[in-house]
Amino acid sequence: MNIRPLRIPEVKLITPPKFGDSRGFFSETWSAAKLRAQGFDEIFVQDNHSYSATTGTIRGLHCQVAPFVQGKLVRVVRGAIWDVAIDIRHGSPTYGQWAAAELSAENWAQLWIPGGFLHGFCTLAPDTEVIYKVTADYDKASERAVIWNDPDLALPWPVAPGTEALSDKDKQAPKLSALSEPWFTYA
Repeated sequence: MNIRPLRIPEVKLITPPKFGDSRGFFSETWSAAKLRAQGFDEIFVQDNHSYSATTGTIRGLHCQVAPFVQGKLVRVVRGAIWDVAIDIRHGSPTYGQWAAAELSAENWAQLWIPGGFLHGFCTLAPDTEVIYKVTADYDKASERAVIWNDPDLALPWPVAPGTEALSDKDKQAPKLSALSEPWFTYA
């Protein structure tokens, strides 16, 4: 497996090998032992699968706070997304900065987003399916969100303004600057 840090070093692009022949392909998308040998030692407790029917669907920006802080390993099995992680660890040298990658069924890359980061994505193709592993169980009371188009974050979403598809919850999330206290502290 190839692991490459992005512009925020804790956010990593992981690309597993894919072996194909006339029948199709085989890929070991997760191997604790192989990744541990490269210094990646996460334990996952849940897999999630989302489907988005239209191009321009935005999901995010989401995270979970203690005691259910989630790290996520995101991959696309059909279609494509622009996937983004935003550092919101108070005191971090990269606080408020983002790292992003295009993930697709074709490029087979996966994005590691550690706890302490907001996560969101925008579909680049119709009928996109995303599967992601998480390091903590889902807990509604621990769920937090920041508005997807927060001007202070200035994310370059790959969708024409006014054409995005959003949940009501994501449309109503607050700006990052509106938080009364930090959700995470940089260690």
